[in-house]
Amino acid sequence: MKTKLYPIVGGIFLIVFSFLIGRWTSSSPTSDPHAGHEPAGVTTASYTCSMHPQVRQNEPGKCPICAMDLVPVDSVDSEGPRTLSMTESSRALAEIQTSVVERRFPQAEIRLVGKLDYDEAKVRSLTARFPARIDELFVNFNGVAVKQGDHLARVYSPELLTAQSELLTAYRYDPQGAATNSIKEKLRLWDLLPEQIDNIIEEGKASDHFELKAPVTGVVVHKNVNEGDYLSTGQPLFTIVDLDVLWLRLEAFESDLAWLRFGQTVEFEVEAYPGETFQGLIAFIEPELDRATRTVSIRVNVPNEERKLKPGMFAKAIARSQVAQAGNVYAPEYAGKWISPMHPEIVKDAPGSCDICGMDLLPAEELGYIQNADADAPLVVPTSAVLRTGKRAVVYVEKADAQRPTYEGREIEIGPRAGDVYIVASGLEAGDRVVTQGAFKIDSALQIQAKPSMMSEEGEAPSARHHSHEPHAVSSNNQSLQTGIAISKESVDTLLPSYFALQTGLANDDLDSAKAALMEMMGVVGHTGALPDLIHEMLGSNDLEGIRRPHFETLSNAFIEAVSQNSDQLETEIFQMRCPMVYPDRGASWLQSDSELINPYFGAAMLNCGTLEKEY
Repeated sequence: MKTKLYPIVGGIFLIVFSFLIGRWTSSSPTSDPHAGHEPAGVTTASYTCSMHPQVRQNEPGKCPICAMDLVPVDSVDSEGPRTLSMTESSRALAEIQTSVVERRFPQAEIRLVGKLDYDEAKVRSLTARFPARIDELFVNFNGVAVKQGDHLARVYSPELLTAQSELLTAYRYDPQGAATNSIKEKLRLWDLLPEQIDNIIEEGKASDHFELKAPVTGVVVHKNVNEGDYLSTGQPLFTIVDLDVLWLRLEAFESDLAWLRFGQTVEFEVEAYPGETFQGLIAFIEPELDRATRTVSIRVNVPNEERKLKPGMFAKAIARSQVAQAGNVYAPEYAGKWISPMHPEIVKDAPGSCDICGMDLLPAEELGYIQNADADAPLVVPTSAVLRTGKRAVVYVEKADAQRPTYEGREIEIGPRAGDVYIVASGLEAGDRVVTQGAFKIDSALQIQAKPSMMSEEGEAPSARHHSHEPHAVSSNNQSLQTGIAISKESVDTLLPSYFALQTGLANDDLDSAKAALMEMMGVVGHTGALPDLIHEMLGSNDLEGIRRPHFETLSNAFIEAVSQNSDQLETEIFQMRCPMVYPDRGASWLQSDSELINPYFGAAMLNCGTLEKEY
């Protein structure tokens, strides 16, 4: 019995002995409170993502969510509630770049599409001025080019024979008499050319046959008669158009009107001559908005002496404007000039009248142009520096007098976008340096330190920003899906290609592609109803942010609801993505045609931010 107890007692003794040895060889917690820890103020080297602070690694690398470079956790300090200071090495690692705020005239590019047409002022209709019969037709098909005086047809007319006899009788009696001049005027009004009237007098003989000649040079675009036709007074015969000048009819969005002016140069291309650029001048801006398309018609006068351009050709045009303050356009070439209000090609150095229509010339200032470069240059900031959150716009400004790179968040008021800059209404001064790359990283670094984000309203707790990337189940009961827009199951498949094109355009930061996709969608849904109203609002935006927030979320939620309700009838796979960074309180979802996530809300700034939420 005692033999069996020896192993048990020995094991207990070994355990107790090991415990006592461990206590003796370790330092007492009361004697050294910092034992086993890093010295005060030193943080274990750790790397995190500026956009996703929940990501932590012990070595540099890429964020597994958005593929951004990781930055050291302990490389930044916060000097104020919305001020961040960092080392030069941390700044280089975060790839932060800045740009100087300056006063200059930015150039806005307004892209337009349209079609070439006849110049209506150059269209001439030839009608029968007296009863006749067409015995011979010289121009017997459309498209024939004619010069003034070329014969068009040979006609028989007893009324013309009588008028010629009256002319000869009156001329023999008194060549300069009132009767002679009256009959000459009658024949002129019957479209006889002066040389034809002189030939009748020289020959001294009236004829019942007469050659109808072209009154102007141009192209016969409409032939309304055939040989043997009997004509009555007023019957249309031919339509002749001078194609040396054409009209380019363009459609401009409402948001583009601020940069378009009468007399402005427009460049355009046509498919027939790739790589060749043509020019014209804006001659008319429609005073009323088209209520169906929500666009304004623009007419451009285009010279066409070489006849390379054809009516009916489609054109892609660009109007470039140097933007000034108060909605004006800076045009130094019009300094001290006077312009015809009907014919923009007539520009003079002094007051006078138009050489074409006789109207009084107007000073260029009355047409929206300014020439004072010193007083009217606006303050501009690069678009990449502005973080937009709904109605707010914020930037990070580099402090000039700081010993280390230090950045302060500041809310500003911006005006319209002109190319790659915004016009600044207030909040910045010339010479300020703003962060153009890395602003999101600075903002997120503040959140890592439990400081308020500039993306949140003043006083909002940083915890209000939602960073979870766990899949979020979307249902029709979710408030974000209550759009009030119903998409029928019959139109889902028809509209989805346009929606996917819009999503891709936004992800690629391509405003033209996004608007083209919206135009395709509008062609399907029409112009009446909740969905068309939303599309019209999106088309009225002059930049990507105006389409993205909040309109693209509303449109996406409507499609998500329609797809989820008709998932058993879909012909292809559809992927539902979600990014929690879009809105601080809820994030946002969207649909894609493939599983390779590209974020339409941020584009290149955070192209891969988000997760796959659901597959249909």
